Amino acid sequence: MCEKTVLNSEKSPVSVLNLTRVTREFMRRKHRFSAVNNVSFSLNSGDFVAIVGKSGNGKSTLLNLIAGLLKPTHGSVTVLGKEISAPEFSDWEVSRLRAQNIGFVTQSQTLLPNLTVYDNILLPVQIAKSGGQKSSDQKSSDQKSKSTDVEDYYSNRALDFCKRLHIEDLLWCYPKELSGGEMRRVMIVRALINNPKLLLLDEPTGDLDPEHTLIVVEMLREAANRGAAVLMVTHDSEAARSADCTYTMDAGSLR
Repeated sequence: MCEKTVLNSEKSPVSVLNLTRVTREFMRRKHRFSAVNNVSFSLNSGDFVAIVGKSGNGKSTLLNLIAGLLKPTHGSVTVLGKEISAPEFSDWEVSRLRAQNIGFVTQSQTLLPNLTVYDNILLPVQIAKSGGQKSSDQKSSDQKSKSTDVEDYYSNRALDFCKRLHIEDLLWCYPKELSGGEMRRVMIVRALINNPKLLLLDEPTGDLDPEHTLIVVEMLREAANRGAAVLMVTHDSEAARSADCTYTMDAGSLR
C-alpha cells in the first residue's frame, strides 16, 4: 500500500478524489468484460501518485472515469465533493468542473487543429470563465481592468511554462506544424494553466527525451507541492520513481 503524502504546511490535506467500488464494463465479441474492476481509491491535495502496468489493463479507462469522460457501470466517482458519476450530474456540469479544476493530459493528441498553440493552451481558461455565465454588453471600467489583469496573468503563466519546456517559439503555430513531442509539451502546459486541483496524466513523458522528461516531472512535483493532487499513468520507470507512491493495475484491479 502507498503512504499518502502530507503537505508541508499547517493545513490538513483536502480530499480531492474518491472512487468507491468502481467497475466499468465493455462488450467484446458479445461478452462482457471489466476494464476497471471494483476499484476503490482516493487522492488528497498534495498527493503525487503513479500507476504502472501493462497495456490493456484498464489504466486509461480509469483516468477517463475520473475525468468524467466515462460513467462507471457500478460504483461512484467523487471529485472535490461532487459525485460526477451520478446520473443527475450532467455532461455540462462535468465539462465545467473539468475546465475549472482538472488538468488532463490524454495519451492521444487532443489539441484543436484550428487553434494556435497559444489559443489551445488558454482554452481551459476561456471555458472556465464563460461556463454558466450570461454575456453582458456593458462592463464597468473596474471589471475591464480586472479582466485585463486576469488575461495578463494567464498569458504570462503560459509563456513561462512554454519557456521551461522550450516551446515558446511555437505559440503562434498550429498543431499540424508540431512534432509529437512538441504537441505533448503543449498539452502539459494546457493541463497546468488553470492551477488545477486535480492533475490526470496518461503517459505524459511518452514522446519526450530525458531532458524534457525531467522538466515535466519537476513541474508536476511543483504542482503537488502547491496542493494539487497528481495522478500519473506511465510506463516510464524514471517518471514513476518521481512519484511519492506507485500502484500497479492488472486486469482492471488496482494494487
